[in-house]
Amino acid sequence: MFDLNSHSDLLLQCKAVTEDEPDLIANLANISAIIFDGMADINWAGFYFSRSDDELVLGPFQGKVACVRIAFGKGVCGVAAATKQLQHVDDVHQFSGHIACDAASNSEVVAPIIVNDKVVAVLDIDSPKIARFSEQDAAQIAAIAEYCQQLDWSQL
Repeated sequence: MFDLNSHSDLLLQCKAVTEDEPDLIANLANISAIIFDGMADINWAGFYFSRSDDELVLGPFQGKVACVRIAFGKGVCGVAAATKQLQHVDDVHQFSGHIACDAASNSEVVAPIIVNDKVVAVLDIDSPKIARFSEQDAAQIAAIAEYCQQLDWSQL
């Protein structure tokens, strides 16, 4: 049994649950559930899909109702998609252009998922706690997103 409080075990559990399953949506749903259940003090964990060159659309997630569409360059998710870089934000209220899908969110980490040099999705984790995510947390989220690049994205 995995210790869900251990960062490496989150990634190991994501790998274990997706290893023999080819369906992308099922895998991403389970990965969002693993993160949501395995990380303390978070209120949202999930994915936004890149449906065009300039817009993200809500994918599998755990948490409250979320924004459905986010333009590239807008909010933390949109900036991650536009720049292809991890966004680690201690206080979203200080982030220029922050989109408040859930008013309870105060900190956020968003990792782009890049396949063939194209952002296919972002992995978004929110917390109601300011500065909730350490550098180690952000690196773990980035590692999970990097692992997600190996899934079958041709299904989208």
